Amino acid sequence: MVARPPVAPQTDLALALSGVTLALGGHQVLAGIDLAVPQGQFVALVGASGAGKSSLLRLINRMLEPDSGQVRVHGADIAGADPMQLRRGIGYAVQGGGLFPHWTVADNIAAVPWLLGWKKPQRMARAAELMAMLELPPHLATRFPGELSGGQASRVGLARALAVSPKLLLLDEPFGALDPDTRDELGDRLLALHRAQGLTTVLVTHDLADALLRADVMVVLDSGRIVACGPPAQVAADPHPAVQNLVATPLAQARALSFLGAGMGPNS
Repeated sequence: MVARPPVAPQTDLALALSGVTLALGGHQVLAGIDLAVPQGQFVALVGASGAGKSSLLRLINRMLEPDSGQVRVHGADIAGADPMQLRRGIGYAVQGGGLFPHWTVADNIAAVPWLLGWKKPQRMARAAELMAMLELPPHLATRFPGELSGGQASRVGLARALAVSPKLLLLDEPFGALDPDTRDELGDRLLALHRAQGLTTVLVTHDLADALLRADVMVVLDSGRIVACGPPAQVAADPHPAVQNLVATPLAQARALSFLGAGMGPNS
């Protein structure tokens, strides 16, 4: 049986999925997803490639539609929501930032405010505020995405996701292509923003350290099903083969590092 975190009252849920299924091209991508996320939680979605993680995020902002089941955001069934309006109220960032290449950094950050009709001075002020928050130098505001480093582009993508102060933040491998030091620094920055702004964050990641060290709840997907869900330490000890396959590599790396710290090699 899959362990579940305590379920909050419906009014306290930022996100609730019930019996959600999805097939694409004749392949079952999601098979009966039940998940309740209380407001303010940091949730990490992990699993092997093809487990259904990114598809689950796309269902939440209606980039995909489920074949069956229900998705509720802040208590409202999103099936009755206008998709564009829904997306403008949810922060969303992907690997590499997903930036518009011919827009400046400031205009990329202010994309959703522009769609919402904000005046230019207000948009630029918000972009400057978010750049400062994410420690992006002000001179980058007039640069284009092709002139940025990977870490800078990821910061811009995260700033854009936060532009209209959403309460729900969906992140699909936003730091996946970065070097370990930059990824760790941005992971810490993300967690600080999550706490400071009272966000509910759902992060898809292949980096188990992200999930184990930062998440309140870790959800493991395998072949479109949730096979483990709960506090990270509890999930890491789950005997399900999919969970143990995921944790095997970081555990082996930790053992190797402990040998190095003791001045030994793993074959000593």
